[in-house]
Amino acid sequence: MSLLERSVVWRRLDVDGTEQVLFDDGAGLRARGTAICADPVPYTCRYQVLTDEHWATRMFEVEAEGGGWRRQVRLERAAGRWRVTTNERGRLDRVLARAGRPGAALPGTDLPEELTDAVDVDLFNSPLTNTLPLRRLGLLGSEPDGAEHRITAAWVLLPELTVIPSEQAYTVLGPESVRYSSGRFQADLTVDRDGFVRHYPGLADRVG
Repeated sequence: MSLLERSVVWRRLDVDGTEQVLFDDGAGLRARGTAICADPVPYTCRYQVLTDEHWATRMFEVEAEGGGWRRQVRLERAAGRWRVTTNERGRLDRVLARAGRPGAALPGTDLPEELTDAVDVDLFNSPLTNTLPLRRLGLLGSEPDGAEHRITAAWVLLPELTVIPSEQAYTVLGPESVRYSSGRFQADLTVDRDGFVRHYPGLADRVG
């Protein structure tokens, strides 16, 4: 496993949790991340992401694990198509039911063709994956205030690791600010000059 020279850390604001990412963004992105979260059930999430030189996602591999269960999903994109492979051990549905959240969809997707329009992966509540479209679209420093770009992302839910298409929009607010919106949700993100989130209102603050 190669060493990655850069690191960022976020503290969750909505629940007890944290996320660290090790990365190299010299020619696209190579990154490994670990997130620990206490809600809706305690779990650890480990992931790897690889993009091409234009920041289009080529591979995203993620594992979520908690007491008595583990799920894994691997997404690979080539020639405009996604290949999705999954693995599951234990019964997350039973763990969630005990926490008052009955039901847990299966990991991955049975309909990868629904992801055809997606170029980016969006991991649920991970500030790191907001960087992918920001860098791919060149939104920072080159687009005027008010410029908006609409995308489809492959949204990976946690802790289930179900993958669904998500319609999203990014609007430039300033040199270090961008508005993210999806459906009725929106948040004004503060980012650094490289497009990594410093502050995500209600979700996370960068602490390292």
